[in-house]
Amino acid sequence: MTEQVTRATFDEVMVPNYAPSAIIPVRGEGSHVWDKEGKEYIDFAGGIAVTALGHSHPTLVNVMREQADQLWHLSNVMTNEPALRLAKKLTEKTFADRVFFCNSGGEANEAAFKLARRYAFDHYGPEKNEIIAFNKSFHGRTLFTVSVGGQPKYKEGFEPTPAGISHCDYNNIDQLKALISDKTCAVVMEPIQGEGGIIPADKEFAKQVRELCDQYNALLVFDEVQSGVGRTGTFYAYEQLDVKPDVLTTAKALGNGFPVGAMLATADVAKSLAIGTHGSTYGGNPMACAIAEAVVDIIDTPDVLSGVNKRHDLFVAGLTAINKKYHVFKDIRGMGLLIGAEVVDSLKGQAKAILNAATKEGLFILVAGADVVRFAPSLIIPEADIAEGFVRLERAVAQVAAEHNLTK
Repeated sequence: MTEQVTRATFDEVMVPNYAPSAIIPVRGEGSHVWDKEGKEYIDFAGGIAVTALGHSHPTLVNVMREQADQLWHLSNVMTNEPALRLAKKLTEKTFADRVFFCNSGGEANEAAFKLARRYAFDHYGPEKNEIIAFNKSFHGRTLFTVSVGGQPKYKEGFEPTPAGISHCDYNNIDQLKALISDKTCAVVMEPIQGEGGIIPADKEFAKQVRELCDQYNALLVFDEVQSGVGRTGTFYAYEQLDVKPDVLTTAKALGNGFPVGAMLATADVAKSLAIGTHGSTYGGNPMACAIAEAVVDIIDTPDVLSGVNKRHDLFVAGLTAINKKYHVFKDIRGMGLLIGAEVVDSLKGQAKAILNAATKEGLFILVAGADVVRFAPSLIIPEADIAEGFVRLERAVAQVAAEHNLTK
């Protein structure tokens, strides 16, 4: 008999690095989730931009079952057909020539940063090892990735962290020009900052970053862990910037919830990860790659990608309508279905209050820092679910606005 567990069980047996909600979801279908008590929720969070095709997508369920009857794991002593098919599709659809598979966005970024230093070492010598990233950026939770990430709170208490890393403000080309030098091996950026507040890159800024990297023989690394696989309305967000990186990292939506990540690179750059320089026990396993291949096939279609942009407009319209009534947001921004609504100064630090109120009303949303409410739903969320979700969101916003004496 299955042992019964509750939210209290978490506090008894889990490391306390998370503070999960009081509810325990047990079932999902499309953009709906049900908890242990049978309460239904609409999902505007997507598992933090992961379940891009919703919960229990029938095609993915069938692919998983079929692969489960064949091969789960081999290790990289051997290759496998799903990994080769997925890598071929990713290279055909992007700037890249080579793929390294792993299990998460953090691991993909770890591989990318190691590759950047190794490439510089191979071509220019050990002195060319410095990495420049951006304030408010987020690249993962390994010691290397929190060091490249531009949020000091994630490094606190874990020092000493890797050296040779500096930061400047996002979309500020003058600050970048002041930092970059012949010792720079890579500039790392998100095409749209996710955890940092849903801040898109200016096209001109991205173009100048590319030019500076070329000038100083530095690699341009795009972290598309959150923005990739259709999230912004193109397969990868860099396509909208008219800039090609040398290295790109992807995860989250790639497996629709099944753990899988990848680092993509040009052939010339990829050569520096020669045999024995890097690895991953589970990376590229047949189960993950079979599922990811199906995800790619479904998402990278004109209907789905154009639908992302249509749904973007519905979300912006819904947020704008709520804001006209309650005046809680000072900015609504984003790309595709990665959208942020920054709260007004009188609600500074209260984005989580809106999240909590929304959960009580039967709606999953996210935050991006203390001041931005974030939305990253399924890319194929039905319009009826969007409409009902905004009914629930309005009730939540009305409650928070009343608690803070904000009038209509």
